[in-house]
Amino acid sequence: MSTIFSTITPQQLTELSHPIQQLLSKTPYNPPKSHDVSVKSFIQSLLPPKNPENNTNPSKIIDFSLCCAFLSASNNSNSLFVNWVTPQLSNSAKSAFRALSKTVFGENGDCDVNLSLEQRLVIELMPKVLPLIKDKIKESSVSGSDDGDEISAASSRAPLAYAVVAAYQLRWFVTQVESPHLGKMCGLIVPCGLTALDHWSPEVKGQGMISFIHIAKHINAAELGGYGDVILDACRQNIVSTDELWHDAIEMSVLLVTCLQKHNPRSPWFEKFLNEMLGHLERQPKNKERRVAWLKLIEPLFFCVGLVLLAHFRSLFPLFFQWMHADDDETVLLVLERLLVVVKLTWIRRSPYTARLVDELAILYKEAATRVAREDIRKLICQITILLQQCKGVQFEATWEKYKDDPNLEVLAQSVAEQATLVA
Repeated sequence: MSTIFSTITPQQLTELSHPIQQLLSKTPYNPPKSHDVSVKSFIQSLLPPKNPENNTNPSKIIDFSLCCAFLSASNNSNSLFVNWVTPQLSNSAKSAFRALSKTVFGENGDCDVNLSLEQRLVIELMPKVLPLIKDKIKESSVSGSDDGDEISAASSRAPLAYAVVAAYQLRWFVTQVESPHLGKMCGLIVPCGLTALDHWSPEVKGQGMISFIHIAKHINAAELGGYGDVILDACRQNIVSTDELWHDAIEMSVLLVTCLQKHNPRSPWFEKFLNEMLGHLERQPKNKERRVAWLKLIEPLFFCVGLVLLAHFRSLFPLFFQWMHADDDETVLLVLERLLVVVKLTWIRRSPYTARLVDELAILYKEAATRVAREDIRKLICQITILLQQCKGVQFEATWEKYKDDPNLEVLAQSVAEQATLVA
């Protein structure tokens, strides 16, 4: 790497950093009194000195890149460690890193046509920066126990601020690279990402989750090599997270388990993940944000497990029945969409829930009269009801008998009757 950067003079590096230096000096920074480290000062320390040295030290280029990574990743963050970074400062860092890549490789660097100069520079830097990032996160990690005293001890050894900065740097570097180049870097990225997921701080965990979401979207199972089970175990342990992390935890878990186990519907990992998720939702069934996120993200897992979903009906259907009558239309529409998938995949074989499902659909059809999304809700109910008629036959008809003459279900009953005529 030193050969690659040998063309950069200390003067050039200082000039590249000048806009950031100027903006940083003018950016207000008022951290909470509880923060014992100045993140702004730490970031400023990563910039090259104003008076250039005679020779360019590769470590100065690495530090400058880490500074750009943090500032570029910090835009629109709510973190108290990060929210002082302005859009202007973030954009300046992006421009500086772009300029650095042009200085290193030239305006038209000889590289893959599908790889920008910035991406090429990121790939060159990763072997150097990721071990540094991993060590910085690990400094304030807790080993073996989540005891509050241990967390306090870890924080006293190394302030949390350093781990948060490193986590943002990790996320930025990882998300700059896509397939096929990202898969080649898994040996470096995964250990660093796992260290972030294992950290006690939700802020650090969150950036690790975003990194793994990106990884799952741009690699295949083979590229993760022997890390599969370790990654899935880390996902499982992070499913029960804080409200602010729930969406990312579910998205990460669904993407990774479906990537790594998609050809094995009976994989114990699917069972573990569903048990964790459903158990948590059972404890907080009225938490709208959690149920909506889960309903939006879970479908790929349903398709992977197929008939194996039958083993989870005891937990799944009570939640569905409750959510079908939620106050918000979004939940109702999502649960009906997931129900339609479940019925298609399983035909509700040997299940005691068929009669109850028909009852709940009929009740919801009537309730929909007062909802804004009544047309969409009733359309989905009609689709599910007809599918139940097709797959459950006599069992469906026995339950439907009490509803077919209900004047409030006239349109639905007509659709069911027409379907029966077509089948006959």
